[in-house]
Amino acid sequence: MDFALPESLSDYLDELDAFIEAEIKPLEQADDNIRFFDHRREDSRTDWERGGLPNAEWEALLGEARRRADAAGHFRYPFPEEFGGRDGSNLAMAIIREHLASKGLGLHCDLQNEHAIVGNNIGLLLMLEYGTPEQQEEWVEGLAAGTKFFAFGITEPEHGSDATYMETTAVRDGDDWIINGEKTWNTGIHAAHRDIVFARTSGEPGDARGITAFLVDPQAPGFRVEEYLWTFNMPTDHAHISLRDVRVPNSAVFGAEGAGLQVVQHFFNENRIRQAASSLGAAQYCVNRAVEYANERAPFGKKLSTNQAIQFPLVDLHTRCAMVRALIRETAWKMDTHGNFAASAEVSMCNYQANRLCCDAADQAMQVFGGRGYSRHEPFEHIYRHHRRYRITEGADEIQMRRVAGYLFGFMSGKAPKGVRTS
Repeated sequence: MDFALPESLSDYLDELDAFIEAEIKPLEQADDNIRFFDHRREDSRTDWERGGLPNAEWEALLGEARRRADAAGHFRYPFPEEFGGRDGSNLAMAIIREHLASKGLGLHCDLQNEHAIVGNNIGLLLMLEYGTPEQQEEWVEGLAAGTKFFAFGITEPEHGSDATYMETTAVRDGDDWIINGEKTWNTGIHAAHRDIVFARTSGEPGDARGITAFLVDPQAPGFRVEEYLWTFNMPTDHAHISLRDVRVPNSAVFGAEGAGLQVVQHFFNENRIRQAASSLGAAQYCVNRAVEYANERAPFGKKLSTNQAIQFPLVDLHTRCAMVRALIRETAWKMDTHGNFAASAEVSMCNYQANRLCCDAADQAMQVFGGRGYSRHEPFEHIYRHHRRYRITEGADEIQMRRVAGYLFGFMSGKAPKGVRTS
């Protein structure tokens, strides 16, 4: 096995670094934009008078970074060439995501809202996979450029991990569907042009089939944002929404009727491996910064790094980074070679291990830095608070382990998640 990075990918990482230095870093430093990344970051990013939503200036800055990245040919990297991309693979995206996250906080890659100069645009990838020709005509270019956005209405107040028990329903009425229900943790709805709402259209609670995805306009009559849920890391764009007799045309069905769970699982598998790579990169950043500081700080007349109590925890974390890196890259390669659902167990392994690793690395970095590590003048508390959410969202640690157990002990058939047809 050859574990060397392809020369073309190594060259591209150099190209990205040069772009960051030439375009993104100056923008980050201009007009006190650094306030969004230094100790003022949480307050600067948050519009406290508007329910805790992201500040308009913060989102405008992210938009300008995306525009520059798109103009330079980076934002669409993972997309097919015909849509302005470079046909980036899952393996390449995992390596790029790790690389960007390992640089620490910055405008090049802000993990709190999935912003990166190389777009992790799952909405577009799903549109290319499941959209009708008419839907693609309407949405592809805006999604590709990062000027249009989709939110995902999956989780409900009473149903999170048990998504097949969702109570939101859609009933056919002539050429329309009428949707009723509630969703929570409906991320990004404040800026979304459509909400991909999942509703039961047939079958019984617990059935994998019978759930349908709909492209719903958040401005539609009966669609209401009840509140934005304040979180461990602010600002918040996580909404609790209600749908009361929301009428959508049949053309709003996204993917096959009754096969919405496949859209969900596709979204999760694509995002989990990339998100795991970001957690790995952030973990490695924490380890590297802690090592650097331990070699500088010299209490009691000797460097912190001479103490095994400092060395051993960081050695363990560094070793875990190396092991998780190998698993992520092998898993991404399997997805590229055999299909997105060919390594579902491994995706779950990567996800929960990388997320735990990042939280542990941020916590240990805080400990090495002492009081300063606990303060907001270092990024570790921000990294911890953000990545702690990933041990719950898109499949909690326990759900990921349950999936692995299902494949390992034979409780789940085949190598595909529930609701997915592989043939």
